[in-house]
Amino acid sequence: MTAYVSVFDLFSIGIGPSSSHTVGPMRAARDFALRLRDQGLLDGVTGVNCSLYGSLGSTGIGHGTPDAIVAGLTGLTPEECAPERVRGSWVSGTIMLAGEKRLAFERDDVSFEPRTRLPGHANALTLRAFGDPGPLPLLEETYYSIGGGFIRRDGDTPTPFSSAGHPMPFDSSETLLALCETHDVSIGDVARANEIALHGEDVLNARLDLIWAAMADCVHAGLYANGILPGGLEVVRRAATVRSRLEALGDAADRDTSTEWLHAFALAVNEENASGGRVVTAPTNGAAGIIPAVGHYYLKFVPNASAAGIREYLLTANAIGSLFKSNASISGAEGGCQAEVGSACSMAAAGLCAVLGGNPHQVENAAEIAMEHHLGLTCDPVGGLVQVPCIERNAIAASTAVSAARLALHGDGTHLVSLDTVIETMRQTGIDMSQKYKETSEGGLAVNVIEC
Repeated sequence: MTAYVSVFDLFSIGIGPSSSHTVGPMRAARDFALRLRDQGLLDGVTGVNCSLYGSLGSTGIGHGTPDAIVAGLTGLTPEECAPERVRGSWVSGTIMLAGEKRLAFERDDVSFEPRTRLPGHANALTLRAFGDPGPLPLLEETYYSIGGGFIRRDGDTPTPFSSAGHPMPFDSSETLLALCETHDVSIGDVARANEIALHGEDVLNARLDLIWAAMADCVHAGLYANGILPGGLEVVRRAATVRSRLEALGDAADRDTSTEWLHAFALAVNEENASGGRVVTAPTNGAAGIIPAVGHYYLKFVPNASAAGIREYLLTANAIGSLFKSNASISGAEGGCQAEVGSACSMAAAGLCAVLGGNPHQVENAAEIAMEHHLGLTCDPVGGLVQVPCIERNAIAASTAVSAARLALHGDGTHLVSLDTVIETMRQTGIDMSQKYKETSEGGLAVNVIEC
């Protein structure tokens, strides 16, 4: 078995504001609708409802979960649907179930049960389809949105990622480094070999370029968008203002503006995410700004940066992200924000270190430094919205990623705490963390900031 997760799964093009609360529920609802169709039950359906449990019940409205449920029930996918088709769909009054059957669907058909926590995961939802006559559902399914847009249906046996088709499987940073030493390759090369075996080199390069293009489009959109973010907190977009001021300084700036640009890139992505725009899950939506921001930093401020370097950056980041996904968590509802922003920061630090010339041990060190200094980070969004402190948190974590990469390059890769150790520590910390700090908006800033 292997810890490796395909780059096309860990980096998926979708919509904001949340991979676990928007993208995952949309995929679950779509799966449910298609099961109704495939089992020949669609014609007999007279009503559908959904219950949101745990974190989904706590912060689902702020994360757009009901809209995502409705969109998924109609058959839309987060990868292909226009964001504007999702927003506001909860209040439409009707749905086209599986794209084929028109059905009444009211606001009360989505219920919120934040105090009920199902054993499979903190993010759980149950969908039911009813027909006449009788009170029992025609079909009932429970799904878990386990972070990063990944879902698992209740009753399905969780299985480790298979190493079938992977010429270089690994289950830890220790085995990953051993592969690099044995074959004299980089961490990105290990990921590349696994992807080529599954998809072929041409497809891999084309899809990596597509992922980066979507990230770049998101940065550009955020850098030129103004206004107030939705949700009622009256948060003002700042990325465009920062961009405008930095452009006005230009080459005449009397200071190094690279960090300020880095912040602008991250703000741009997370403001787009908060508005429900098109983003790339990397590895979650709440942490989606870090990897694009550090990638743009590389292209703008590192001499001889290239498209090939961006591919190496993404593949290296993906190899590190696979370790977090498989051996700990990338879900804020399961591990707090350390699992989201911490993981993304570690991935970005590793990728940047690689394209700056770091060897595999230095890359692993960069990933470890970045994660070590996010241990214990709570997920406490004000108002259940992916805005405060989430947007700024991405900008600061992008800076930490750059610092971690450059600090690791000053060493030879030898260090006391391994990446495996810090990942396991993050997992244990997530287990010990109070539930109120796991994307419930029941603790921390979420209860100490007055919503005006």
